[in-house]
Amino acid sequence: MTRIISGDTDASRLHIGIAAALWNQTVTDKLVDGALTRCEQLKAADVTVMRVPGSLELPVACKKLAEAGCDAVVAIGVIVKGETDHYELVAADSSRGLSDVALATGVPVGNAVLAVHDIAQAIERAGDGPSNKGVEAVDAAVSVANSLAQL
Repeated sequence: MTRIISGDTDASRLHIGIAAALWNQTVTDKLVDGALTRCEQLKAADVTVMRVPGSLELPVACKKLAEAGCDAVVAIGVIVKGETDHYELVAADSSRGLSDVALATGVPVGNAVLAVHDIAQAIERAGDGPSNKGVEAVDAAVSVANSLAQL
């Protein structure tokens, strides 16, 4: 017997958590707006937004949102390449931390942490519509949450 599980994006029974960095807030605000608009379109039962200083703080915020009962979590941040290795360290550590949270809690974490070479690239990925990475992260997290619920 073969069983195929595929989640949809119906969020009407889901509590969605959004952890968003304040660093590069002009862009993260647009990503949050996209994520919240998508949550509304998907008729999310409940949405909680937590703001943290930067992308390194996103994993612990996502973990707490998952432990507080969120069925799916989205991480939003912007890391812009500078002249030092800090960019690589922050991007790698936040990404690894978000993966660790998903594996430790069993709650899907949609990753909308942009690692870009300049702010123009971030703005391009935070525009209105379906190409907004906040929108994409909500869709991914909700779809996985619904898939996991079928097991």
